[in-house]
Amino acid sequence: MQFCEKTIEYIQSSNEFGSGWDASNGPTRLFLSRAAIGIVLCLGPYNYPLNETYATLIPALLMGNIAILKLPTVGGLAHQLTMEAFAKALPPGTINFISGSGRTTMPPLMESGKIDSLAFIGGSNAADKLIKAHPEPHRLKLFLQLEAKNMGVYLADLWSSDDVDARTHMERIMKETVAGALSYNGQRCTALKLLFVPVQHAEQFATTLAKEVEVMSVGLPWETTESNKYSQITPLPNRGRVEYMKALIDDAMSKGAKIMNKNGGTIVGGEGESTLMIPAILYPVTPDMRAYDEEQFGPVVPIAPYNSINEVLSYAHNGKYGQQVSLFTSNSKSTANLVDQFSTVFGKININAQCGRSPDTAPFSGRRSSAMGVMSVADALREFSVPTVVSYKDVGGNEELVRGMEGHSKFLKSYS
Repeated sequence: MQFCEKTIEYIQSSNEFGSGWDASNGPTRLFLSRAAIGIVLCLGPYNYPLNETYATLIPALLMGNIAILKLPTVGGLAHQLTMEAFAKALPPGTINFISGSGRTTMPPLMESGKIDSLAFIGGSNAADKLIKAHPEPHRLKLFLQLEAKNMGVYLADLWSSDDVDARTHMERIMKETVAGALSYNGQRCTALKLLFVPVQHAEQFATTLAKEVEVMSVGLPWETTESNKYSQITPLPNRGRVEYMKALIDDAMSKGAKIMNKNGGTIVGGEGESTLMIPAILYPVTPDMRAYDEEQFGPVVPIAPYNSINEVLSYAHNGKYGQQVSLFTSNSKSTANLVDQFSTVFGKININAQCGRSPDTAPFSGRRSSAMGVMSVADALREFSVPTVVSYKDVGGNEELVRGMEGHSKFLKSYS
């Protein structure tokens, strides 16, 4: 609701949505506003079925588009109540819901050529297939939030002192690391997915992180601990995700990595239908392992020791993804250089904090195979509309003619 309120407030306060006639161009008068693109196909993810989906759907509707919402196979019931609310509030046909297998239902829609904009949150391979299915992909307006391999980079200066302040700082960093890597079971595009630690401190770091993870509560979402807190680690959505986690772990262990935490990678309830997996802290992870490059999107935490910061820079510059990075440090000078280096690689650089999307007023962007388009209160409105200009020359009776139009035109209405 806060996102919706902020979005509406921005429309009402911004001059992008009808600011009156601009007379600063000689005799030419200009009226600028934004108009709908057409039919927007929204595909939301299972991990945040409401938040992420509606962060594209609401701006698309506010800009006057017709929306088709593909309900996620997992998490679709979360939309049941909002379907009823939309039906009461909007004209028939404004928003349409589709359920079922995306591989079955989405290609015919794209092949029809009637989709004007694709708002897709998911994997790049699926996005590419949908785009290619459109008969005229050059005219398809794209908004894509895709996968990432966000790094946590821990600089050597963190271990330069062992006083109380330094230990307190490291404790805060470990809390950020656990939350960044394992909140929502690591099933976030913004999760920390590869931790780079100086080689001389990497094993100590891995051991400490393992201890932090071992005390996390594992169970079903509605279960509570003795302290009346809900489970921190909950089941993965399906067996396919479990098998993928196991494949990454097995590959890493076959090449020399170890699981650092007790029972890491174990399936609670056995290997039958259970999808409740205890997180696995993998160390040391090296470039020949799948967990080094592939996005795990789950409770596997790879720790990669590095000898030189150039190894980290090379990974960033040559990698497939470019969403976010977290820099953990206590030294301003060395970190400033990394900020400069990473400013052309990632959409967001976090200092001593986990990666994340919020606040909604800040641009959420990415480069390479991580994103196309920008999400925020203001930017999402631009993604689902086109700036449109009405113009006339202030000669003869044109001004009187246009003023007469204003009382009858919806587009010429100013919202500011």
